[in-house]
Amino acid sequence: MASVRREVVVDQSPEYVWDAVRDFGALHRRLVPGFVTAVELEGATTRIVTFANGTQAREVLVDADEQARRLVYAVVGGRLTAHSASVQIFAEGQGARLVWIADFLPNELQPYIASQMDEAAKAMKKALAR
Repeated sequence: MASVRREVVVDQSPEYVWDAVRDFGALHRRLVPGFVTAVELEGATTRIVTFANGTQAREVLVDADEQARRLVYAVVGGRLTAHSASVQIFAEGQGARLVWIADFLPNELQPYIASQMDEAAKAMKKALAR
């Protein structure tokens, strides 16, 4: 199973960053604007995400742990045969560190997923900057 890990450090409080991460329906406005162009909610735990490159993904909320500031979601359908990802927020000096890990199959999608996560990390850093 392929795995990609990205970290983003920002000059914001962990609470501020967690609030943006846990806002499951506002990905395109609060966390990765420009990288994600639209989010359509289907109930409280499923979102259809439209990316700037035109692709779409159905993402299901698995868990949102308020105490650990950790959100877990899975992509279902599409080219991925398995997918699980987590985003967790930690205090980092006067700011916060966001740790994002995605595990998925097929392994052959690793270069594409890694490049997409690089672009998303840039968008996060910009969106969360003071």
